[in-house]
Amino acid sequence: MTARHAPLGGRFISLPVVIMALFAMVAGFYLYHRFVYGLGSVTNLSDGYPWGIWIAIDLVVGTALGCAGYVMALMVYILNKGEYHPLVRPAILASLFGYGLGGIAVMIDLGRYWQGYNMMLPWLTNVNSVMLETALCIAAYITVLMIEFSPVFLERLGMTRVREKLNRFLFIIIALGVLLPTMHQSSMGTILVVLGHQLSPLWQTPLLPLFFLISALFMGFAIVIFEAVMSSVGFRRPLEGEVLGKLTGIMAWVMLGYLVLRFLDVVYRGSFGLAFDGSTQAIMFWLENLTAVIAVALVLPKANRFKPHLMFVCACMILVSGTIYRVNCYLVGYDPGDGFLYFPTVGEIMVTLGIFSLEILLYIAFVKNLPILHTPQSAYEEEHPHPAEASGSATGSAGTARPA
Repeated sequence: MTARHAPLGGRFISLPVVIMALFAMVAGFYLYHRFVYGLGSVTNLSDGYPWGIWIAIDLVVGTALGCAGYVMALMVYILNKGEYHPLVRPAILASLFGYGLGGIAVMIDLGRYWQGYNMMLPWLTNVNSVMLETALCIAAYITVLMIEFSPVFLERLGMTRVREKLNRFLFIIIALGVLLPTMHQSSMGTILVVLGHQLSPLWQTPLLPLFFLISALFMGFAIVIFEAVMSSVGFRRPLEGEVLGKLTGIMAWVMLGYLVLRFLDVVYRGSFGLAFDGSTQAIMFWLENLTAVIAVALVLPKANRFKPHLMFVCACMILVSGTIYRVNCYLVGYDPGDGFLYFPTVGEIMVTLGIFSLEILLYIAFVKNLPILHTPQSAYEEEHPHPAEASGSATGSAGTARPA
């Protein structure tokens, strides 16, 4: 059946919403102290560790989770796989929140946040800085995502003519929506290449830009599957099992290719022996990769890819693996020298939890009030009956329930 989009409706307040709102409020308390009294009042950052979990998790991992829209744009608009089109809107929403809140995390982490606009001033920019390229690309991509998502608001407001005019130029925006993540996700790996010997040989490699780009791909696929299954269970909606099963297979093969390349690289550089020295870095290396191996093994048999519980577990494990990989690169594998240690404070952890809680709260609010999640044609017609049918029968004019 043809897929359309409609708001879920229903009440917003629930126990999970209240709990996440409390996390966001606690985060607000620590953010007050951060902005009033400085980074030192809330964080364990130092000259040796100029970035902590606000960068490693909120930004580096958060933007990878925000690559859902990136991979769906690749599948639907570049590879012309129209069967995945029902997943595009929620994917773009996930990207908008992932990148938007990642951008907020950057401003929180900046020591002189009030001068953050300086990177936009040509006479103050360092054109040789990979961090500048990353920051500008992320800022541009957030703008692109806003434009990509704007048809949802236009549809909700009934501005059909404006939406039709926008559609004429949307292909340019979509092209930018594929180009920009390709640039800045690889650049996040390039930043680490610059660290040289400060990054453990288990992760330091000239292939870091490629690894970060591939990890963005499989994490993007994984968050699409995770989000689809969770919304199906949480909102009691039908699951697109066949489409998600095919997507799970693609994700597994991308992950498998990454693992082969990752191990070949470590072995070729003569660094594989470090994985057996019993250090924290060695343990985290195996945790990162064994999680991915188990995830791929779960769905390599084709029949397993279409089992909802297995595709969900696989997606979760790949998200965990990708998260650990990026945290390993930015924190665990990073060694600035003797005298510097870092472990996040309670305040840092609560701000991170608050940011992700806010993202979930906004997601629930948006899908309940905007046409984001798809609904089968039959359910859509029950919700939006044709005018002739509505006036011609008592059944058509009666109120109907929201799609399950």
